[in-house]
Amino acid sequence: MTELVRYTARSFRTPQPVPFGAAIVDTESGELLYRARNAVMRENDPSSHAELRTVRLASKKLGKPSLKGYTLYSTCEPCAMCMANALWADLDRVVYGATIEDANRHCNQIQIPAGEIVRRSDMECVVEGEVLRDLCYKLFTDPRMLNAFILWGTRRATNGKQD
Repeated sequence: MTELVRYTARSFRTPQPVPFGAAIVDTESGELLYRARNAVMRENDPSSHAELRTVRLASKKLGKPSLKGYTLYSTCEPCAMCMANALWADLDRVVYGATIEDANRHCNQIQIPAGEIVRRSDMECVVEGEVLRDLCYKLFTDPRMLNAFILWGTRRATNGKQD
């Protein structure tokens, strides 16, 4: 998770920083298969979340839609869309840092916990949360990110209240 935070934070050196990063690793060996950052603003695509991008690219790399035997790490708890995608991809496990509530202080979120998505499905996936939460949440509170949130216009970066 620490390496994923470092990878994600590198986006702060760009004109479009993001606090959302994801990586897919082999569950047994821990070997990195693929990683990506959120690209919603860069691609003008509301579905271009880090978790979805990582699943798409990892599946293409493997040449198959199943990611059985792999674990998804995310700097933030996956939204309902991303968690559903993780289930469809047949990932073994999802591990996240910051929570949906943490992200909601700064940008709009669908506030359904990832574990709830799993409970309501007939697919299996272990969800482990709040791993290095404070470290992951620092991505959201970095001054460069707070300025980006203001530009996004979805939440006030200073106090998390609706505009």
